[in-house]
Amino acid sequence: MISEEKLARFREMIDKSKSTVFFGGAGVSTASGIPDFRSAKGVFVKNAELSPEEIVSAPFFYRNTADFYAFYRDKMLFPNAKPNAAHRKLAELEKAGKLRAVITQNIDGLHRIAGSKNVVELHGSAHRNHCLSCGKSFDLSYVLQCKGVPVCPCGGIVKPDVVLYGEALDERDLTLAALYTSEADLLIVGGTSLAVYPAASFVYDFHGKHLVLINKSVTGADGYADLVFHDDIAEVFDRL
Repeated sequence: MISEEKLARFREMIDKSKSTVFFGGAGVSTASGIPDFRSAKGVFVKNAELSPEEIVSAPFFYRNTADFYAFYRDKMLFPNAKPNAAHRKLAELEKAGKLRAVITQNIDGLHRIAGSKNVVELHGSAHRNHCLSCGKSFDLSYVLQCKGVPVCPCGGIVKPDVVLYGEALDERDLTLAALYTSEADLLIVGGTSLAVYPAASFVYDFHGKHLVLINKSVTGADGYADLVFHDDIAEVFDRL
């Protein structure tokens, strides 16, 4: 049961904030039917010869492109997923001038689909793809419609614009995320175990007025937060 007292405090923090930023992970999209990565039923549970981390790595993509795409299409693409209450409420807050930016580790694009405009996608987006030879851009439907490895009309291999293991995060996105969090007076962190760096470092480097954490399980940053919800993030935002 979500605490009404905590919800009231959360509302008050948002109302009084001059600069609110949201930082989210895989747990934001679980209510949309997209599994997270490291829970007991997550995508990254190791039960095969190769771990998912190995399969979605840059070396594996270039060496075993067909096997990469077989896993990627089956486990990481959810074209029919719809934004949930968390995505929708964040978009509403931005439209109302109460939210400066969304910083996400997710590649599903649901924040943009919900209507959020200022979104920093630290790990890229499955909705953007490009030819490794000529640079031509392709949408998600092209990747889904192709059989096997998606190929550009020029003959080049099409690669998702997502950050694979072994690849560096985009410097522009990192700079933007660091700027937004450093200037925020309220940072809302949701749906993340804060286990992935450098993304999680933004939380520990936050020195604003209020830190709110929303995650079903305990995180290493719980002790730093002014307010902690161990509840489903979609339910919390739905109650706002």
